[in-house]
Amino acid sequence: MPKSKRNRQVTLSKTKKKGRDHKEAIVNGIKEAAEKYACVYVFSFENMRNQKFKEFREQLKSSSRFFLGSNKVMQVALGRSAADEISPGIHKVSKLLRGDAGMVFTNLSKEEVERLFKGFEEYDFARTGSLATEKVDLKEGPLEQFTHEMEPFLRKQGMPVRLNKGVVELVSDFVVCEEGKPLSPEASRILRLMGIKMATFRLHLICRWSPDEFELYIDGPEESDVE
Repeated sequence: MPKSKRNRQVTLSKTKKKGRDHKEAIVNGIKEAAEKYACVYVFSFENMRNQKFKEFREQLKSSSRFFLGSNKVMQVALGRSAADEISPGIHKVSKLLRGDAGMVFTNLSKEEVERLFKGFEEYDFARTGSLATEKVDLKEGPLEQFTHEMEPFLRKQGMPVRLNKGVVELVSDFVVCEEGKPLSPEASRILRLMGIKMATFRLHLICRWSPDEFELYIDGPEESDVE
């Protein structure tokens, strides 16, 4: 009888080694980028959408290199203090890598980077748990935007609906979501069906470092916090 793959033992040392190798690759990549590119920016993000971010990275591939992942690993690569930093003053960048943040090393001009980040904005459907940006309520009556085949699905989402001569009908007023409150899984699905996008994927510059200058943007803390 063939041996079950399900019962195959995994050597933990191999798993740990793979994780360590990955971290070392990131550290080495950051050190190489620090030597290759003219400056580095720290940025924060909200409502991350991986595909849209990938497209943004590809757009700047010839002039820039992005790093996104463990803040701790990126901090170690840069150096956390003046004593172990890889370039003079770059430990200030390390201190600003917290929360939802990333880095981009680039040869683009300051003006061009600021223009690209300021102009980046992608709308998408909000996910479960996101805060609703507006109240959405539906009034009693026919819902002509939905086909009759969708009636059972809408009922499963908690909507008081029925079919009336082949038309989906709301038998009473229904509140899909309230502004400022987290979206339930059902509300998220209904908003998607209605084509209502409440999430905006944005990137915000926090700071800029070059061998000659360190600059904080309004999204960062006071400079005294990063000395």
